Amino acid sequence: MRPMLFWIIASLLAVLVAALFALALFRARAQTEHPAEYDLRVYRDQLKEVERDVARGVLNGDDAVRIRSEVSRRVLTADAQLSKAAQSDEQPQGLTSFVAFSSAFLLIGGALALYLQIGSPGQDDLPHKARLAASQTLYAERDTQAAFLARLPARPKPQIDETYSDLITKLRNAVAEKPDEIQGQQFLATSEARLGNFAAAQKAQTAVITLKGDAATASDHLTLAQMLITEAQGYVSPEAEASLRAALAHTPNHPVARYFMGQMWVQNDRPDKTFALWSKLLTEGPESAPWIAPIRQGIDDIAWLAGREYTQPEPVSTAPMLSGPTSEDIENSSEMSEEERQDMIRGMVSRLSDRLATEGGTPDEWSRLIGAYGILGETERAKAIWNEAQMRFADKPEALATVRQGAVRAGVAP
Repeated sequence: MRPMLFWIIASLLAVLVAALFALALFRARAQTEHPAEYDLRVYRDQLKEVERDVARGVLNGDDAVRIRSEVSRRVLTADAQLSKAAQSDEQPQGLTSFVAFSSAFLLIGGALALYLQIGSPGQDDLPHKARLAASQTLYAERDTQAAFLARLPARPKPQIDETYSDLITKLRNAVAEKPDEIQGQQFLATSEARLGNFAAAQKAQTAVITLKGDAATASDHLTLAQMLITEAQGYVSPEAEASLRAALAHTPNHPVARYFMGQMWVQNDRPDKTFALWSKLLTEGPESAPWIAPIRQGIDDIAWLAGREYTQPEPVSTAPMLSGPTSEDIENSSEMSEEERQDMIRGMVSRLSDRLATEGGTPDEWSRLIGAYGILGETERAKAIWNEAQMRFADKPEALATVRQGAVRAGVAP
């Protein structure tokens, strides 16, 4: 009954719009007066005036005959113009009718065709409660990581040089011999992820979390979540969600975890929850944070889907804060002992490397990281990160040119 009522109402509205359009066309035509019609009224009034003047004795007979003849001639001329106009109007009258009926057909037929293509004929009303129930079902029954990956095409394996491949093989063997060493598992997880070996990377990162136990940080759980999300090309599986929730349990306001939770909710038809998370992140900033740009790109649509009136806050123009050692940092460290200097630089480089591996970063930061490894004499690490950067920025020539500057400073690029 509801679908039939919808079609009746939609049809009546379409017919009403078409009728109003046709009425406007015909009314505009009917209200148009030919100039000869006005002339005829004037000439008739002049003939009546002549008769009145003759009756009052103002005009004599000869003058009255002459004026009547002149006015009558003008009446005949105007009447001929009207006849000619009436004949020429027959075709436009038909054209007006054709335009009116064609417009009605296009309005009604076009609306029907458009609705059949993008609408949902026969779809019942979906109240708020029913939509929430459908969303909950979608969330509860969504694909696991393995099920989703099974539908994705195989990823191409990155090309790596033989020297780096040998280093990775040695690292794997070392971790296999000493699986309880946290640092080895961390290096292995990062290296396997950079090679696109996500299953091995996730296994190593899971080992890191297990070995740390209660000491595992939000960053540890988030790293595992990002490995799962990257492998699934942006899909947030139940396994990735579990890692995100573990990160938030440790650090409730972690911005990256909150961003990915918002991404998960929009995938499960809950734009209201996504909007609550992303709008707050956008307000908190900073504008240079890597999650701000994708939020700005999508939050207007998210707000519309959530039924919220929303205006994005204006971006604050600030220079991005780049972490990692600058040339000034290294020069200022000249007063330290060699051991203190190396420890300072390695600590800063390690923090930058971890952040780029988990959160991503700007081309300037990638360039700085590669250059820093060159300063430390870790050419192989610099080369490995340069290889990864070439894959990451392959479709962004300008960004890759910026990263190349660091690779040149490190001596790993021509």
